[in-house]
Amino acid sequence: MERRKAIVVGLGAGALWAVMVLAMGALWVRLPVFALVPTVMTAFLAPGLVMAAMVGRLAQRRFFDEAIIDGGPLTGAAEIDRRVLVNTTEQLVLALCIWPAAAVMLGGHGPGVIVALGVGFAIARLAFWAGYHRAPALRAFGFAASFCPTVLVAFWALWEVVT
Repeated sequence: MERRKAIVVGLGAGALWAVMVLAMGALWVRLPVFALVPTVMTAFLAPGLVMAAMVGRLAQRRFFDEAIIDGGPLTGAAEIDRRVLVNTTEQLVLALCIWPAAAVMLGGHGPGVIVALGVGFAIARLAFWAGYHRAPALRAFGFAASFCPTVLVAFWALWEVVT
């Protein structure tokens, strides 16, 4: 039961993070709307760099472990890194499907929000990665802190279109 409590606390903190990331992007980051395409493209730089670090770390683990250098099944820390990379890939694909449209639909807030989402995503994925290695329940914050902002910005963008 303690693990579930830790997961719920992490999920709640991640949801709060989501609201803060969107608010910071909308209120504090001011970028010109005419620069939307370069802004959206740049927003994915930080998440891409984190993902590159994950790929590199997994490759390094394979290179120095005789049991997995030839493609054997991963175990221990290497298996955790693989799971983190898979989940990060899933979430980044989701972000690629939602963030660009949201940037357009949010009008003047779009560029700032998308940049904040990119930075927030990168930080959250690092927290997910570190948390997973420390204790699986600790990955909840990083998961929610990268997933919830994407879902919230989708709902916000749809709300802007409907209203």
